[in-house]
Amino acid sequence: MRATHEHEWEAAPGLPSALPKGERVVWQGAPDWRSLAVNAFHVRKIGIYFVLMLALQALNLTAPDNGIGWKPLAEVEWKPLVVAASLYALALGLLLALAWLSARSTLYTLTNKRVVMRIGIVLTLTFNLPFKRIVGASLKPQTGGMGDIALSLHSEDRIGWFHLWPHQRAWHINHPQPTLRCVPEGAQVGKQLLELWRAQHQGERLSTSGAIPASVQTPLPQNGMMA
Repeated sequence: MRATHEHEWEAAPGLPSALPKGERVVWQGAPDWRSLAVNAFHVRKIGIYFVLMLALQALNLTAPDNGIGWKPLAEVEWKPLVVAASLYALALGLLLALAWLSARSTLYTLTNKRVVMRIGIVLTLTFNLPFKRIVGASLKPQTGGMGDIALSLHSEDRIGWFHLWPHQRAWHINHPQPTLRCVPEGAQVGKQLLELWRAQHQGERLSTSGAIPASVQTPLPQNGMMA
């Protein structure tokens, strides 16, 4: 993807200030908005629910008044069903628009020292997560090569659940885990993150190109912790 400035005060796309000497950007990416709509905003599940509600309403409208037979379609008052369908379509449209805006305003950055998350539609927030404060990570693969990469922070480091939404791991409310949501090529990004984390903790140096040699690539454990 092509990284763009969200605000003129950004020193570089996704970065609130210039990187210090010795730090470099290794990868930048954003959520896939379609995958975000399905997995974070649950558009598919809500759409199925709306269809079921419309089906039940249609059955109720066509049910006989005297309990015998069904009403002729020409005698059915369809206006309530049309109104309901319009409202459901509007709700789904708003959720899709919210997913698109969320993906468009988000930029994830991996440097050789930290993870930076620029998120927020109306109020833009930038979270700097140094590797030394990250104790673990997990990868949740999705269809189409997408993936969620959740980061586990030290117990004394905590970010508000609502500040992160929807860029947080589901059901982790007491100890929210910042999450790179619906990242294209999630497995490969997870490998990069793992190698960068290990290099930081073990004092290893990666090549100046930021590429990870195939001989040292290690998959990020699925729903597991960094070792």
